Amino acid sequence: MPLSPASIHHSLQLVHDERTRRVATVGLAERVQAVKAYQQQRFAHTYADMLASKRYRPASQFFLDELYGPGDFHVRDQQFARVVPTLTRVFPTDIVRTVAMLAQLHALSERLDSVMGEALDREPVTALAYALAWQATGQRSDRTEQITLTVRVAGSLDLITQRRWIRGSLRLMRAAAQAAGLGQLQAFLEAGFDAFKAMDGAAGFIAAIEEREGLLAAALFDAGIKPRRASALPADLLALLPPDTVLSAPLGLAPSRPGRGGKTGSGG
Repeated sequence: MPLSPASIHHSLQLVHDERTRRVATVGLAERVQAVKAYQQQRFAHTYADMLASKRYRPASQFFLDELYGPGDFHVRDQQFARVVPTLTRVFPTDIVRTVAMLAQLHALSERLDSVMGEALDREPVTALAYALAWQATGQRSDRTEQITLTVRVAGSLDLITQRRWIRGSLRLMRAAAQAAGLGQLQAFLEAGFDAFKAMDGAAGFIAAIEEREGLLAAALFDAGIKPRRASALPADLLALLPPDTVLSAPLGLAPSRPGRGGKTGSGG
């Protein structure tokens, strides 16, 4: 489906249907929340260097809270749905496409989280439990699409922040948004704009996401896991996941850090 207001509605409906299914399935909502909480910890582990960086912290925190967090976003989603008909009249095409990509990413992530919750065989979520659920879920092409959409959303946000008039327009819309019951949506848009504007160029951040998420996905899919053995997960995969109290292993690999000039990568 082309990226458009119609596709936004479609994606938000998929999210709603997914939430409804979780509530109707005993224990699924709780397991999905556990998966989301673990994924937020994993993001903080993977991007610890960027969360500690003055330049990259705002964008990293925005992704941590708004895209990887276990928070309840149904109110924000409802507000998004309410303003979709006016998007094309108020905002330029680039913003509409960015919102559409965000909605598409949201729908895909929610579906994959549900399937992960169904595959989860233990709580709390540990590195081993997460890796087993990941492999049981499979869907490699969807995971690739998830990373691709995340990178595209980040790139789109970076492009939008180069238009100074948009931030001024968002500020002027604040009171009207609150009065119209769109406060959460307004806060989300402002936070995203400010986070990416603070980086003064997001090339390094985007490159880090593409590299690190791709590395983790490949490691999770390709790891030879032997659940009945004490060292069930290979050390290189354990290094990419947050440590837990169930499994203990040396974290020999650290996430790559931004290099000079804002570039990222494990080499040079």
